[in-house]
Amino acid sequence: MQFPIVGRTGGLLLAVGMLLAACSERKPTPPPPEAGYIVLKTETVPLFIELAGRTAAYETSEVRPQVSGIVKARLFEEGSIVRAGQTLYQIDPRLYRAALNQAAANLDNARAQREAAAARASRLKPLAQIEAVSKQDYTDASAAAKQASAAVAQNAAQLETARINLRFTDVPAPISGRIGRSLVTTGALVTTGQADPLTTIQRLDPIFVDIQQSSADLLALRRQLASGGGTRSSAAVTLKLEDGSEYGATGRLEFTEAMVDPATGTVTLRARFPNPQGLLLPGMYVRANLSQITARDAILVPQAGLTRNPKGEATVMLVGKDGKAELRSVTAANTVGDKWLVTTGLKPGDKLIVEGLGRIKPGQPIRPVPAGSPPAARKAG
Repeated sequence: MQFPIVGRTGGLLLAVGMLLAACSERKPTPPPPEAGYIVLKTETVPLFIELAGRTAAYETSEVRPQVSGIVKARLFEEGSIVRAGQTLYQIDPRLYRAALNQAAANLDNARAQREAAAARASRLKPLAQIEAVSKQDYTDASAAAKQASAAVAQNAAQLETARINLRFTDVPAPISGRIGRSLVTTGALVTTGQADPLTTIQRLDPIFVDIQQSSADLLALRRQLASGGGTRSSAAVTLKLEDGSEYGATGRLEFTEAMVDPATGTVTLRARFPNPQGLLLPGMYVRANLSQITARDAILVPQAGLTRNPKGEATVMLVGKDGKAELRSVTAANTVGDKWLVTTGLKPGDKLIVEGLGRIKPGQPIRPVPAGSPPAARKAG
């Protein structure tokens, strides 16, 4: 009598199993994940680089004495601004004033002798013509007159030299700029041609920045320009100071040296900056930001759309023609702002996936939507 009960239980279990199987067969397939994409296009992009540099004075002049003597006075304040021609030191002028007076007296004497010699030659000339005196006497008198004239010129030059030396006892500033500390004091003996300067003047407005760039980078830049891959950018340069702050004024690239430093393998680029406040001082370490080339037909990729595999190779995910995600390797060595500059692997019109990458695998069907679309628009799409 128990067999029918077992049969009924088995039938019930079979029915339940069939019902569960039917439900599992009717379970809907999940929709493909959304993929927010952007359409790539080419752009003209200036490529910036950051290089190390040091500041250098626009003009530097070492003040040296042109005459020897004792320093009587120092007429400037150390560290102040001086103007070209301003007297900085006074050297004892007494010996040079005496030399000037002597040279003036010698000139007067030479002029008197010239007049006497010229008068004698004038008197002998008609006498020599009528042979009242020998022609040799006239020739000698004429030569003496010319020698007297030459002596006048010589003494005039010596007088001018004495006048210049007397002026050199007032030591002037050769250029305008900020003067340093004095290396001599009042009462010191200075000499012509001495090794040590009296002081140094530097012009700091404007100021130079000498930037170092490797010769390999410069060679690559010139090859890129020669191949037509870009054009020369503007000569504008910006600076970052030692404390990380930005220097307010913009400079201009002046020139690139035509030689490589064999010790460092670098080429020096010189830029000029305004420095009205004197913030930049010679010898300061700075970082210069400049663009030497503007890339044409460049493709920029947002950082969110580019990843790197374990080998360090750059890869992107694209919307394939068949509606599936396509993984592609690209070349991206430089950044431009917050984007990668891709040189190979992409072309204009490619649809780059930048949203939903965490849910997408290569070759997987996707539902592409424009990146940044609002949820309602996505659902409607």
